Amino acid sequence: MKFLLVGNGAREHAIAQNAAQYYDVYAAMSYQNPGIARLADFTITDILNPQKVADYCDKINPDIVFIGSEEALFHGVSDEIMSRGHLCIGAQKKAAEIERSKAFMRRLLEENHIHGSLRFKTFTEIETALKYIEEYAGSIAIKPARQAGGKGVKVIADLQAYLKEEKKDAKKIHAAQIVKEHLSQDLEDQILIEERVEGVEYSLQCFTDGKTIVPLPLVQDHPHAFEEDIGPETGGMGSISGKGQLPFIEEGEYTKSLQIMEQSVKAIKAETGVEYVGVITGQFMLTDKWGPTIIEYYARLGDPEAVNVMSILENFDEICEGYVNGNLGKISARVRDVATVVKCISPKGYPNQRSLGKDKELYIDTRRLKELGAHLYFGSVYENGGLYTGGSRAVEIYAEADTILEAGKIAEQATGCVTSDWKLFHRHDIGSPELLHKRMRTAQLVRDVYQYRAAHNLIGKTIDWIPGIGKIET
Repeated sequence: MKFLLVGNGAREHAIAQNAAQYYDVYAAMSYQNPGIARLADFTITDILNPQKVADYCDKINPDIVFIGSEEALFHGVSDEIMSRGHLCIGAQKKAAEIERSKAFMRRLLEENHIHGSLRFKTFTEIETALKYIEEYAGSIAIKPARQAGGKGVKVIADLQAYLKEEKKDAKKIHAAQIVKEHLSQDLEDQILIEERVEGVEYSLQCFTDGKTIVPLPLVQDHPHAFEEDIGPETGGMGSISGKGQLPFIEEGEYTKSLQIMEQSVKAIKAETGVEYVGVITGQFMLTDKWGPTIIEYYARLGDPEAVNVMSILENFDEICEGYVNGNLGKISARVRDVATVVKCISPKGYPNQRSLGKDKELYIDTRRLKELGAHLYFGSVYENGGLYTGGSRAVEIYAEADTILEAGKIAEQATGCVTSDWKLFHRHDIGSPELLHKRMRTAQLVRDVYQYRAAHNLIGKTIDWIPGIGKIET
């Protein structure tokens, strides 16, 4: 059977590696990813152009098309492929709006009374947003209304009264920056402001045909650029998955997360009239207000989270053929029972000054990687006599073991196999005992609070105290 992959990052490298066990793999890429190129027949094309991708699809006539790139989904590539009679695992443009527009996602959750709906407001113009920020006293998250690969998200805690004006100024500056950088230029909504929540994040990735969901093991991404979860938001600097499940998420929390995903998929069909066929990923946070809470949705596998799951998924072929045969509901994901850690290595300049880290030569010690039992997936890297950076996350190092801590040690050692004359960086703390124990402590603190709230019928409620009026519940 022929399997056509659309996309060219480390996520797609991991998908191609798994698919190559069962299928003849083809790929449509916007640049030549070295890892995918070694596994597939490929073409270099504009993967955001539906006609060009569909023309290549017609040429090779694949049995299965799998779209890895979210931007390809946003541009309607799957719609065009499906219109030409090909089977495509990739959400149609209307369904992919669940990721493209954070405002669409928040409205969908609110209107369908789905658990974990945060309070929010959207703004189509900067002046109205700035006026709202001027009048609002409280902790908020300010985001571009459009999915921007983690760029432009800022959470500001308004806790110190003596910094009230400084925090207000920071909020206004950031809102203006979102508009200045055109992060939401193809949406009516420009800015999303939502209530700030804290807790432990985790990702639930699922295959779905719109009627049934096939969940994969939970993964935790680490979006901040630097150790101890500080620095700018990125597309993800690394990720972990546990043997069985993540050690800080309980079974009931996993079940509730899955219910939220199922309700959301049904709500997308009701809202858009389009059956959701593809992959949907819930970026969750365990919060004291709601317990499992949706922060955002992806209309595809996460990156780097895809590397964790595709490296251990044993029946990807059965899942793909479940779409082909219309029996996805009879299939469950089978995975090897190991813990995994992924570490992303990026050039200096990522994420905010990516041009600084472009065109820097990389050197990879493949022999040492093999000795350590680690694997490397190529991200923003191209070949030109040698290996060169594209400015974004360059490579992702994958390791597995019986525990997250053991896998973390292997992955950390393996990062030394990737060098350059330019400065490279990664997060040393991903998969470390210190960070894992911190996650477990935080999760338990949050759990104690939301379980207390549940016992007293306060889940999802906000309680404010207004002088002269008293307690107000919303």
